[in-house]
Amino acid sequence: MVIEKLIDGLLINDRRSISRSISISENDDSEASEILKKIYKKIGKAYRIGITGPPGAGKSTITNQLTKLLRTKKFKVGIIAVDPTSPFTGGALLGDRVRMTEIGNDEGVFIRSMATRGSLGGLSKKAVDAADILDASGFDFIIMETVGVGQSELDIAQNADTTIVVLVPESGDSVQAMKAGLMEIADFFVLNKSDRPGAQQAFTALKTILMMREHTETSWLPNIIKTVAAEGKGIKDIFEEINRHRDFMINSELFYLKRQRQAKVRIKEIVEDKLKKKLWNSSIEESLDSSLEKVVLGNLSPYHIAENILEKFKKHIH
Repeated sequence: MVIEKLIDGLLINDRRSISRSISISENDDSEASEILKKIYKKIGKAYRIGITGPPGAGKSTITNQLTKLLRTKKFKVGIIAVDPTSPFTGGALLGDRVRMTEIGNDEGVFIRSMATRGSLGGLSKKAVDAADILDASGFDFIIMETVGVGQSELDIAQNADTTIVVLVPESGDSVQAMKAGLMEIADFFVLNKSDRPGAQQAFTALKTILMMREHTETSWLPNIIKTVAAEGKGIKDIFEEINRHRDFMINSELFYLKRQRQAKVRIKEIVEDKLKKKLWNSSIEESLDSSLEKVVLGNLSPYHIAENILEKFKKHIH
């Protein structure tokens, strides 16, 4: 009954119900899948934007300014700020929250910081569950912002409709950006703080790398938008580029295919997660512990043990 009430509140954009539902989904109990199953028919209207890039590139300022622009157009905005470390470090994201107070007090904006709690793969599942909850609550845009350090930005890209990679002239060591895998996931780049020295070289270097990419007349070629987000410069250009990308995806029927691909990855993740929980029950853990000595002494290969565990698991399911 409590869940029903929560869902009713969530669907009419009641902030407490939204907050409570996201907390339940973060704790990953059975109530979480109950909520997500029940609200699913209401999901799919919100446009999801991923914003990533190296620390200090100004992602929060861009998120902040973009949200203000979207609010002037009467859009409701949900923000999921993903901290790949811990919510208690007092690090960047809590600072972001403070910086975002001007939009945080706006009824049409909902901000949630989420920690990955050290589980890299767990990020996408939790953040996407939260995005679904915001989607069902009637938000028009959902911005997922993450510090680009490894897996988290790839997870975001996998779950966003448009992915924006924010760089600054200093991170414009474009080779470094390529290494991080950021080049592949960007639907477009934002060169922030572009009033700084070296901005033009960074812009040219990026442009050169992009031109070397394989592309046809019909494929999407990422653009580079220059901004000085702290002064609000270039924010309108970001919004226009998001719309341009969205129109391109919809007109070329890639939008539907992308969401289909995302659904497949997500379903696989959910299945693997559930199997993992079932697999590592106490008797299988014990069986693993009792075989470790044989592995260390070289009597049995880890592959033998793994196959035995799977055999036991199969019997356990039948």
